[in-house]
Amino acid sequence: MITVNKYRLTNGLRLIHHADYQTQMVALNLLYDVGARDESPEGTGFAHLFEHLMFGGSVHIADFDAELQHAGGENNAWTSNDITNYYTIVPRQNVETAFWLESDRMLGLEFSQRSLDVQKSVVIEEFKQRNLNQPYGDISALIREMAYTRHPYRWPVIGRDIRYIEQATLEEVKRFFYSHYAPNNAILAVTGNISYEETVRLVEKWFSPIEKRSIAPRHIPVEPEQTAPRQQDVERDVPLDAIVRAYHMGRRCDNDYQASDLLSDILSNGRSSRLFRRLVMEQQLFTAIDASITGDIDAGLFLINGRLNKGVSMQQAEDAIDSVLESVCRELVPEEEIYKMVHKFETSYLFSNLSYVDKAANLAYFELIDRAESINEEIEKYYRITPESLQTTAQAIFRANNMSTLHYRAVSRI
Repeated sequence: MITVNKYRLTNGLRLIHHADYQTQMVALNLLYDVGARDESPEGTGFAHLFEHLMFGGSVHIADFDAELQHAGGENNAWTSNDITNYYTIVPRQNVETAFWLESDRMLGLEFSQRSLDVQKSVVIEEFKQRNLNQPYGDISALIREMAYTRHPYRWPVIGRDIRYIEQATLEEVKRFFYSHYAPNNAILAVTGNISYEETVRLVEKWFSPIEKRSIAPRHIPVEPEQTAPRQQDVERDVPLDAIVRAYHMGRRCDNDYQASDLLSDILSNGRSSRLFRRLVMEQQLFTAIDASITGDIDAGLFLINGRLNKGVSMQQAEDAIDSVLESVCRELVPEEEIYKMVHKFETSYLFSNLSYVDKAANLAYFELIDRAESINEEIEKYYRITPESLQTTAQAIFRANNMSTLHYRAVSRI
């Protein structure tokens, strides 16, 4: 059981606290409720660009990393479709440094052309490395753009086109910051060797002077229901053919989310999972195959991604995948198979909450999607899954009219 304390500042900042006196460190995890889904089609990649800009200097601090290193700390950040997340770790005796640093960059960034140019170069290089120079690197972008027709999940977090980052101006950057980066659009989770009373004192001292801001209203278009299968064929200079399928599934807070997640584990988690055992080991049609879910706050995707053995046709591979998916729709998955995967999930979930750093990130996210205390209820939701509820979920997802398929054909350019 993870004990949670909560507090809210008058400016809207939500504080989540959990004490862990087995460590000599403290983690501050600051989650901003802004991600790639909040971008315009003409400004994709801005949320991720801001993740980098937040380390380029703030109102009173020219070098964030240098100040943190003097305090013996470290930090990192990531951007997703839904959130931008920053964490800072410091020894408990230097904890106030972390509050000072995080509050100052929430207050405002340096906003210099030099900082923008430097971070644009970093992001552009990352875009090239991830999407253009890496084998199979554009698969995610291709499948998302096919599966979604209106929702902003159709573009990748790093952006759909490099020119949007190249053309970003200082005024656009400032506008994005003040529309999304604010105490009333953030959740601060503090975990480790610090009391609740000390945490509240430091939060009040460093964050309460920051005023509320007017947050940009969220007008995200609803993705219409898919009514026919979609398919795209591309050729790339890669060693093996690949097939990727995307099926629409529910939201992170929907009642069948856990069943969808468990279904992906039954299909591909481990050597005894159904897709791996039948299509890789027994039939030897694939070198590797995986099932996963995006886990997005809005309606996400259930993905199947496999690389074919040489000599296997796309049709053979398609038929083999269909056979496995049809079996989980037609026949009840035995309880023993369900419980085996639930036990694996439980072990993984408990392990993910052992670290005070991961715990801070998880608490902030649960507070965003529901409430921080629900972190203690997640395992029980998996134990409530039955063969019947799993079959119902599989039948809802694995429909031909709900499917987008990417045929990624290997063609040598030599």
